[in-house]
Amino acid sequence: MVGRRVAGYRLEEEIGRGGMAVVYRAKDLRLGRTVAVKLLAPELARNEMFRQRFTRESEAAAAIDHPHIIPVFEAGETEGILFIAMRFVEGGDLRGLITRSGPFPVDRAARLALQVGSALDAAHDRDLVHRDVKPGNILVAAGTDDEHPEHLYLADFGLTKKSLSLSGLTSVGQIVGTLDYAAPEQISGRPLDGRCDQYSLGCVVFEMLAGAPPFRRESDLALLWAQLNDPPPTLRTLRPDLSEAVDAVVARSLAKTPEDRWASCLQFVAELRAAATPVPGPWESAGPPTQVVPAFGTPASADVPQPPAWATPVVYPVRSAPL
Repeated sequence: MVGRRVAGYRLEEEIGRGGMAVVYRAKDLRLGRTVAVKLLAPELARNEMFRQRFTRESEAAAAIDHPHIIPVFEAGETEGILFIAMRFVEGGDLRGLITRSGPFPVDRAARLALQVGSALDAAHDRDLVHRDVKPGNILVAAGTDDEHPEHLYLADFGLTKKSLSLSGLTSVGQIVGTLDYAAPEQISGRPLDGRCDQYSLGCVVFEMLAGAPPFRRESDLALLWAQLNDPPPTLRTLRPDLSEAVDAVVARSLAKTPEDRWASCLQFVAELRAAATPVPGPWESAGPPTQVVPAFGTPASADVPQPPAWATPVVYPVRSAPL
């Protein structure tokens, strides 16, 4: 396909391949810019129900104006090929970043999760559920400054897995996405909402902190069973430096029942950030000691003997725990 023209795009280099699509770096011949073009598997284009659903959901995804959702420029069909044209992000994905520099400190993992969580909640507000949140679908671009060195984009919102499951395409990989990050309700075929994306985000956060997703098994069947039935391993067995509070926050995002998870992805990240912030104990000073002049008895004056400086009461102001 390299060198071929699809709609108004010339395919220049294959940059990614999955079970149902191939992604190319391409040239937009109308505007002269570099874009990414995803071509869907031919059997998808032959399914009329899928084609209609694909068009509707691509339009809905393109309408979301969010800084952490990859912009979709165009989606459609040409010569029997379904395609999505989107922003080309040079910098790789979160999978590569974890491989190169993970596991991450909690504050870095929380900062990255905040970007993804805000994108997911924005989509959920429009009744879009991603269903395939994984490090390979989170693209990493250069950030704006030293405090924000990475800018993340969540990709593949133009191809949610609802399209596939409703079209009669029933292979495991198509219905539930990537098994390492699939929520139990996805696997069992129960109704889905944004909390299934939160479960997947919890798996991604676990991987950012531990270097691997929570469930690792020898076969897909064993992995399916683990996602449905096995409790996730505690983070502290892999990262003893993490607090029990961080462990508990991530574990709740991985609850088997959606009702037991956090109310939203952003609440999950907010709780993770709070758990990662140390709370000073009552003995810890929040500032320099302050000498206090007694507010009772005779006012201090030159005519009244005063205690020596070492006997003056000292008060250490204490920070209160965050609400």
